[in-house]
Amino acid sequence: MPQPSFTHPLGLPFIELQSVDSTNNYAREQIHAGLAQHGMAIFSREQTAGKGQRGKAWTTEKGSNIILSLIIKPQPLQLAQQFQLSACAAVAIHGFFMKYAGADTKIKWPNDLYWQDRKAGGILIENIVGSRDPIAIGSGVRRWDWSIIGVGINVNQTSFPTDLSNPVSLKQITGKIFNPMDLAKELCLVFTKRFNELIEEGFENIYTTYLAHLYKRRSTVKLKKGSKVFETIIEGVSPTGKLITKHAIQEEFDFGEVQWMIK
Repeated sequence: MPQPSFTHPLGLPFIELQSVDSTNNYAREQIHAGLAQHGMAIFSREQTAGKGQRGKAWTTEKGSNIILSLIIKPQPLQLAQQFQLSACAAVAIHGFFMKYAGADTKIKWPNDLYWQDRKAGGILIENIVGSRDPIAIGSGVRRWDWSIIGVGINVNQTSFPTDLSNPVSLKQITGKIFNPMDLAKELCLVFTKRFNELIEEGFENIYTTYLAHLYKRRSTVKLKKGSKVFETIIEGVSPTGKLITKHAIQEEFDFGEVQWMIK
């Protein structure tokens, strides 16, 4: 199979759906059917069974928000570099949202979109991994065939389920109404720029930008690990994606190992 051109704009083709269970599921079906292309975007006005991180549901009001999945061929990145793509996506949606919402926009580890102390959006990346890379036979390295980057951003919604403690939308921040599909297409352009930067120039600048806009960096927060709640200072995030904290000692946590305790 020919390798994709990394200068190909992400968001082409752009598929618009009226309703779907999950844009990530639809993207996966396209891949398994042999119909996927590098850069393909799936946008839906309604999502009936949206997925969030750690198996949580992502609920969204029909026609009000960005519900988008991008299909990407991640080569030449390797599986061990998954956080580079995650950070690239986080930096892209951060820059896009900050244009409208201002400097209070932050990236909450690992890749949630926050405005002040409220969640404006999130990313769910699902990967499809193939057999061992033929170039690396005997090494145990598995080939990273596809990545599906699912993005949900609150745009015009102002009423949210009561079990969501801290949501916020672009309309609540700015007082303006937006066209979610137009914003989704604009976001694809931002993704294109950041993804090409990652592939052509490496991770350094994206990583620096990620750390510069990290939510609660150098601030004291409460985290929960198991049944234990503790206070710690957010020092940063390692190049492989571990959260670095410091209290009595410096520690690193993998994604899913601790939970944020936000009022």
